[in-house]
Amino acid sequence: MAEELPKAESSKKPSEERKPGVAPRKTATATPRTKSPAKGATSKGDMNVTEALKKHFGFDSFKGDQKAIIETLLSGKDVFVLMPTGGGKSITFQVPALAADGVCLVITPLIALMKDQVNHLRQRGIKAYAIYAGMSHGEILTVLDNCVYGGVTLLYVSPERLSSELFLARLSHMNVSFITIDEAHCISQWGYDFRPAYRRIATVRQLLPDAPILALTATATPRVAEDICRQLQFRPTAQTFQMSFARDNLSYIVRATENKEAELLHILNSVRGSAIIYTRSRDGARELAKVLNAAGVSAFYYH
Repeated sequence: MAEELPKAESSKKPSEERKPGVAPRKTATATPRTKSPAKGATSKGDMNVTEALKKHFGFDSFKGDQKAIIETLLSGKDVFVLMPTGGGKSITFQVPALAADGVCLVITPLIALMKDQVNHLRQRGIKAYAIYAGMSHGEILTVLDNCVYGGVTLLYVSPERLSSELFLARLSHMNVSFITIDEAHCISQWGYDFRPAYRRIATVRQLLPDAPILALTATATPRVAEDICRQLQFRPTAQTFQMSFARDNLSYIVRATENKEAELLHILNSVRGSAIIYTRSRDGARELAKVLNAAGVSAFYYH
């Protein structure tokens, strides 16, 4: 099903009616925004982060270092966060995006996760949008124009999108509250999943020098963490948060078996509740889901 897109707040095209500082669509190059030194994100009225958490996500309080991370980011400082999967990384940028004026730019390599988060945020009444391969030129322009006019709270893009002259031209005229880098280890050549397109983020930093950066990852050695901060051109005031990877609710058991599928079915039929099965490849996930469904176990693959 095609994703519903917002309508531009102005009935005329930007080339016909422009707000001060908004470039016409024929603009091919982007220039850095000239502003005074960063003083932190401007808040939206009287809503604070705890109120935003309760109103939109239903939680009464933050966990771990979430609130400290958010407050540091909103003060205008760059932040590097090393947090285990399931630790609540998304809260650290979705909540401050609601409490600050402007659009939060989220750079992530996982398109499926991007779409999933956007759908969940929309269901909560949050103005979140994504730009990804497969969208028409007109759809992309509509989303970008709404970002310029202030009709978007969170904008998700892949790192490859940062090479688009159209995107960079529009970005230079957006009021960006802060920039979130998901899977930040992908920027480091010392990381296990180096992705060259992440190096283009430096262009965004030069284009929006006052926007603080939040870098998130669940995996980074000290060497990789240092390289991430260097590649993202973190400022001297940057702060690092590392949450514990200890999971008291998890236990590890290794079983030796000659028939993995039979053993897996035995476990699934013996333990109540839902289960997550990790495989080595996308094809493996798809094939295993077929095997489980054929054996009477409701399963679906996701990658």
